[in-house]
Amino acid sequence: MIIWIVFIILIFILLALDLGVFHKDPHAITTKEAFKWTGLWVSLALAFSIVVYFTYEQGWVANTEGLTGRTAVLEYLTGYLIEQSLSMDNIFVIAIIFAYFQIPKAYQHRVLFWGILGALVFRGIMIGVGAALIQRFQWTIYFFGVLLLYSAYKMLTSGDEPIEPNKNPVIKMVRRIFPVTRHFEGDRFFVRRRRILVATPLFIALMVVETTDVMFAIDSIPAIFAITRDPFIVFTSNIFAIMGLRSLYFVLASIIDKFKYLKYSLVFILAFVAVKMLISHYVHLPAWLSLTVIAVSLLVGILFSWRGYQEQRQAERAKAPHNVV
Repeated sequence: MIIWIVFIILIFILLALDLGVFHKDPHAITTKEAFKWTGLWVSLALAFSIVVYFTYEQGWVANTEGLTGRTAVLEYLTGYLIEQSLSMDNIFVIAIIFAYFQIPKAYQHRVLFWGILGALVFRGIMIGVGAALIQRFQWTIYFFGVLLLYSAYKMLTSGDEPIEPNKNPVIKMVRRIFPVTRHFEGDRFFVRRRRILVATPLFIALMVVETTDVMFAIDSIPAIFAITRDPFIVFTSNIFAIMGLRSLYFVLASIIDKFKYLKYSLVFILAFVAVKMLISHYVHLPAWLSLTVIAVSLLVGILFSWRGYQEQRQAERAKAPHNVV
């Protein structure tokens, strides 16, 4: 229990430093700054694998699955990689939300910060419920496996239908409770007008981001349970992936649409973890194999996407009219 408390305190200290010190003054996040923060969060996530190793070697946490330190690290890294890869789609949707509500770049980090904070709470609850269900009802693992297969099918067959955040039912509910200003009020979510609490468009965007993350968690939480059922590994790998999502957004938001083959990698990953979950009572796939399959799938999707993007640019240059001297 102590290791859980220490970890949660650490996360809140990092969040407090993030918003209260490093991003105290609203400003547009540059790509260079985003790369630095992404590198920091990835480094922290990888460094935490050392803590995971000693936690399970020294018995600092309830080890219900009987994991060795090495196996725990492999499962932690695999879970972290799954959560990071599945967050790619989330980044694309967040970019659409910000564009739809015309959120100024200086305020986007604030929306993401509070969105991530809400995601930590919601995912913590979902992980707790999921772990309890799997432990109490063994058949739940098959339900999650079928859910992931369906999610993979939806992702594979989904077209380019436009996303309309304004039709989100939560937004309709919020607008029934609070009046909403037409314009932004700096980086504030609420203001008072004649003693009446009024929401700003920034709060509406935050609510859309929050509900979107909950929808994505329905896929990502079962996916990580296919890798490990240890609550501490599920929770910590999930949290580190979410914490790095903000900076990763500012790195990838402008180019995520160029990774057109990454979608098929994510479909394959979802299908793989679904099958792994469905056969878990009959066939045990080692943690290193899952990590290898997921890493290779991501790498192949990224390489094919980059190659396709370069070929597209060459074709556009070939069609462009040449200047004749």
